[in-house]
Amino acid sequence: MPEPTSARPTSARSSTVEEVILLDAQYRPIGTAPKATVHTENTPLHFAFSCWVLDDDGRVLLTRRALSKKTWPGVWTNSFCGHPGPGEDPREAVARRARQELGLEIGDLTEVLPDFSYRAVDASGIVENEFCPVWTARAASALRVQPSEIAETTWVEPADLLTAARGIPRVFSPWLVEEIAEAPLQRALGVHGR
Repeated sequence: MPEPTSARPTSARSSTVEEVILLDAQYRPIGTAPKATVHTENTPLHFAFSCWVLDDDGRVLLTRRALSKKTWPGVWTNSFCGHPGPGEDPREAVARRARQELGLEIGDLTEVLPDFSYRAVDASGIVENEFCPVWTARAASALRVQPSEIAETTWVEPADLLTAARGIPRVFSPWLVEEIAEAPLQRALGVHGR
């Protein structure tokens, strides 16, 4: 079982090359690798995170991945994802990535699926292989998206998204489909009795 978030090591990121944390089958750190080189047809298991952002009306932010993305270009996905750096507190990593990708300040950050992991292969053969705790947060500022990351955004009702993910999963990222199928995330998004 993965170590609880509160027990993970913390310190500031110090490298200009973005590194990801490589993991063994029990989700224990075994090293690092440059993010730019880790996603291949043989992607090693590594530490990531996924975040779902809600607005004051309870709608969830969906983002469409930029067409220039290496994996799943142009696919609709949850609000944002990223990778904690070596020694970086996961909560700080989520907040950092919200600012980088969406220009967004977030609040009410809550870890909803602490043990989530998945493996998926995109059409080009590139593999995602991640231990990927899932978080929810509240939008605390306006969006200022980074076009190299995100092609477009939309706010949707969580129940409508759940219905769409079940009915036409191919239009969404595989991690979105797997994550929203989990009851704890459905409860956190306010989807009841579905």
